[in-house]
Amino acid sequence: MFITAWTFFAVAALTSVNAQVSNSFPRDYPGKPSGDYSPQWQKYFQVTDKLPNVTWDLGRNWAGNIAVNRSGHPNDTLFFWAFEKENGSLTAAANERAGQPWGIWLNGGPGASSLIGLMSENGPLHVTNTYSIVQNNFSWSNLADYIWIDQPVGTGFATADTTGYNMYFRMYCLPLRLNILAQLQTRIKWARISFMAFLTNLVKVFPSLASRPLYLTGESYAGTYIVRVSLNMDGAQRYLIGRMIQPYITKTYFSTPNPPVKLAKIAIGDGAIASGNVFEDLPALSVIETYPQLISYDPNVYNYFKEQTHLCGYDLNLTYPQNGIFPSLKEVDPTERQRSIDLRARRSLNQKFFKSSALKAAQDPSHVVKRDLMIRDAHNLQNVAKRDLSGRANGTIDPWYGCFLFPEMVDYATNFSFPWNTSTDFNGFDVYDVPDALDPEAPADPSVFLNDNATRAALHAPIKQWQMVFNYPFNSTESQGNTFGDPSPEPMVFLSELAKNATNHNISVVIYSGNDDSLVPHRGSEVTIQNTTFGGIQGFVRKPSTPWNDDAGNFAGIVHQERNWTYVLFKGAGHEVPLYAPNAAFKFLRDFVLGSDPTGLVTNSSGTITVVGSENSTLAGDYLPGGAEIFYGSGTTASTATYPAATIAAWNSFIATATATTGSKGTSSGAGRITVPREMIILMIGLISGTFCL
Repeated sequence: MFITAWTFFAVAALTSVNAQVSNSFPRDYPGKPSGDYSPQWQKYFQVTDKLPNVTWDLGRNWAGNIAVNRSGHPNDTLFFWAFEKENGSLTAAANERAGQPWGIWLNGGPGASSLIGLMSENGPLHVTNTYSIVQNNFSWSNLADYIWIDQPVGTGFATADTTGYNMYFRMYCLPLRLNILAQLQTRIKWARISFMAFLTNLVKVFPSLASRPLYLTGESYAGTYIVRVSLNMDGAQRYLIGRMIQPYITKTYFSTPNPPVKLAKIAIGDGAIASGNVFEDLPALSVIETYPQLISYDPNVYNYFKEQTHLCGYDLNLTYPQNGIFPSLKEVDPTERQRSIDLRARRSLNQKFFKSSALKAAQDPSHVVKRDLMIRDAHNLQNVAKRDLSGRANGTIDPWYGCFLFPEMVDYATNFSFPWNTSTDFNGFDVYDVPDALDPEAPADPSVFLNDNATRAALHAPIKQWQMVFNYPFNSTESQGNTFGDPSPEPMVFLSELAKNATNHNISVVIYSGNDDSLVPHRGSEVTIQNTTFGGIQGFVRKPSTPWNDDAGNFAGIVHQERNWTYVLFKGAGHEVPLYAPNAAFKFLRDFVLGSDPTGLVTNSSGTITVVGSENSTLAGDYLPGGAEIFYGSGTTASTATYPAATIAAWNSFIATATATTGSKGTSSGAGRITVPREMIILMIGLISGTFCL
């Protein structure tokens, strides 16, 4: 609320702490050095005790909690587990090993431990569905010194006291004459320094890392962490403060005169780098095109989703080069208020809880049952889910779903499409891996290993219950932020500025996606890239269509590189790419992230544009066809579902025409036009009158 008056006191307060927030603190183990961090801490952090069920030589590794130097909150720490590529590489002295890369891995959530990635995706040890621990030959630590970090504070084995979580706060109405902008900047500084302070202390322990090239990698909500900082702001405040603040990792890095590390490249997989409807609802039609099994290869249902996509403004026209900035997409809610609330809550559930084939069984099943019972009890479900093409007036947005096309697609599959409709508890749809309809999954839960007292002691971990994901306390509500209560500006607000800074600092950006991910599909990433200016040009000038292969020579997907930006699409991989395609992910890191493989690189010689590795016209469509098989049954007795060849042939004939005659796909009529939102106008009035309210 904005009030133009002079009589308000200067009040700044932390919001109430989320009820789930717990008090945690690092544990001191024997041999802890005194004083500031230094190479003497290497011996303390080194993992020397035997880890349960690890029967091979894991190589030298280090783990523990490092402080983030938060004033008044000494228990605020981040947890790390580091593995060296070769003996002595991580413990080298300052200025040694110059030019040798090192990497950081971050999971998202928000509130997801990066040890999930370590133990199920790209780390040197993996947990199986029998809870045994096995060696991963495709560990990213085989290619570089690699560190998995639990962050923000309080996540996984990271610690925080109940008031020490990252500084998400609300300012109340304050007159500008009280210099509240300076106060605000101070609080913003508190919110953003945690990760950089951790890195400052980390390189004191491992001094060679300060001068070696850092490759910052992560997936999902880590795309948000890497791009921005989180602040508790409403619409108009975002427009002003969003241009003043220093986002969470990369902009903090760019704004630091002498950063503690040397950032070389950013790689974000299936990342939340756009608004929720762009990375979730907008791509629903392309997910159906990738896996038409979701609608039983039904052309009528496809045409329905195509119509809804158009009515919602989701059929953006990607051109190469891109012709203007896309207009902002506004979500259209269902006509019933409670229905809108339910769908928003459901979106939050879909994103907060992992449903990967390795981790799905560990989530709280009560959430899933509640969500699907809500769907099943909906009135006139048969007509709604079957799209009621005869009884409902065409040309209008479905009042039952609005523009929430992703949950609408999931509803159809779980109610009417085999094999998803065979699940008795409606938990057979894996949003992170479309062809996985197994229910229940074979459990592979790292919490058993990580919560073992022997593991905790070996890793110098705190005495707290390690959780894969917890509801991170943004101390806000969805009405004040996104579906997680994260009230900060969307990453897109900063992406072009990030791209400009990256170009100026010669830092490369890699965006990659798994083709089988339905929750954060590749289409949203492609839209975001085309809406971003980097190297002085908006988006790619050529459509990604260059094939690449894994080390076994198998087709792995599509790669495209322009002006220090790389886009990679993985065939046959879900949301957690290294889990589903370990061989391809290993080569991807080696060749396209750490290396300089030119495949897919656009070159311009005297006005003649060429692409290294050539372009394949069959890969230049808006989607890459998925597999023919869907896996269902239980995790230990899986069956395979395939549709009749005649059905598939009829669909292929239909879709070739349907996608070829799409015509105009919502060209950006607002391109180049500057729109001043109502909130910004109100904010300007407040500024003129001397009051700034937050």
